[in-house]
This record gives sequence, C-alpha cells and structure tokens, in this order.
Amino acid sequence: MWSSVLIILAFILCILGIIGSVVPGLPGPPLSWVGLLLIYLSHRMGGADMTTTFLLIWLGITIAVTVLDYIIPSKVTQLAGGSKAGSTGAMIGMIIGIFLTPIGMIPCSLLGAFLAEMFQENKSAADALKSALGCFLGFLIGTGMKLLASGMMFYYLF
Repeated sequence: MWSSVLIILAFILCILGIIGSVVPGLPGPPLSWVGLLLIYLSHRMGGADMTTTFLLIWLGITIAVTVLDYIIPSKVTQLAGGSKAGSTGAMIGMIIGIFLTPIGMIPCSLLGAFLAEMFQENKSAADALKSALGCFLGFLIGTGMKLLASGMMFYYLF
C-alpha cells in the first residue's frame, strides 16, 4: 500500500516540477527529483526498479540545472548589454503576465525589461529593445533547461 502512495505522490511532484519549470516561485527540477526519490523509495518497498547511481546522477543534473538557471540568464543579459534593472523588470513583467494568462508571461516579461532599460537606465528605444531581447533569451534558455530536466524525470517516472 505504501508503495502505491509513494508512486502517486511522485507523479504529483513530477507534474508540479514541470509546472514549476515555467512558473516562478516553484522549484521545478528539485520537485521532480523528489518525485524520483519517492519512486526509488517505493522500489525499496517492492515498487519500481531504480538504482542509487541513477538517482544520484539525476541529483547532480538537478543541482547543475538549478545553479545554471541563476547564472545563464544574467550572463546572456550582460552579453546583450542589459542591466540588473532590465532583469528585474523582466521578472516583474513575467509575474504580472502570469495573472493575465499563461501566455501573457512572454510579452509582459519583454515589456518589463524594455521599460526598465528605457526609464531606469535611460537607454534609447533600440538599446532597450536589444537588452530586453537578451533578458528574454536568458529566460528562455533557463526555462528550457528546467523543462527538459523535469520532463526527462517525468519520463523516467513511468
């Protein structure tokens, strides 16, 4: 019975992990990894088959993706000439966009970065747009890595 409960909880955590890869505030890959851990524990109770090595490899991937998600967006933003204000504007725009529609995150994130670069950093419209696109590209790379990792862990759930 406990094995079945662990498998159901693992499934829920992996779904939350995929959602958390896109929604700010939810740690996507760590939630998915905890789902894998629960599958591993269910194995100990007669459930799914998973090795300790496999679990530890995914822990390393989870840590790497989580750390890179903090580094890559800021580096890409810097390469595009963006500032801290642009990154902050992109994050605020994305949070506002979540409340509008899930698709609203994208234009609101771009608009937030653009406005922050223009008004906080006093950049021209062209430079602000370039910086905003850099912020957005960094966000896409980070989100893509998290989605890929969480998606693969969800795949291994089955």
